[in-house]
Amino acid sequence: MADILHKLCISAPSDRVYQALATIDGLAGWWTRTTSGESAPGETITFRFGEHANPMRVQTLEPGRRVAWECSAPGWVGTEVTFDLSEEAGRTTLRFGHRKWEEASDFFAHCSTKWATFLLSLREFVETGKGRPFPDDLAI
Repeated sequence: MADILHKLCISAPSDRVYQALATIDGLAGWWTRTTSGESAPGETITFRFGEHANPMRVQTLEPGRRVAWECSAPGWVGTEVTFDLSEEAGRTTLRFGHRKWEEASDFFAHCSTKWATFLLSLREFVETGKGRPFPDDLAI
């Protein structure tokens, strides 16, 4: 098994970062504009990238602390995405994980880089109010 892991510091309180991770409008502001569904434990959020749909079942929502999803998108089936937040002096540390990949393939490496660009979009969105969600994301 292989895991994608990233750590990012954001100049904002954890409750603001949590809102960007736990609400449909927040997610659409930094990951993909075409986000739909219900952000509640046991419910599904669908993230569309052109003709590709990435459904995620919400596992955990802990305000200001944690968001976790189970993936069922092709190529991601059985993987888990986690966002763990900690705050100190009004700044949030985000520890991101996309875990339980079968192997560290070229697709895995591509996804790791794309996650890094989207996490930077998240930081911009939380700090400035404007992210770079798909289709305006950074091309790699």
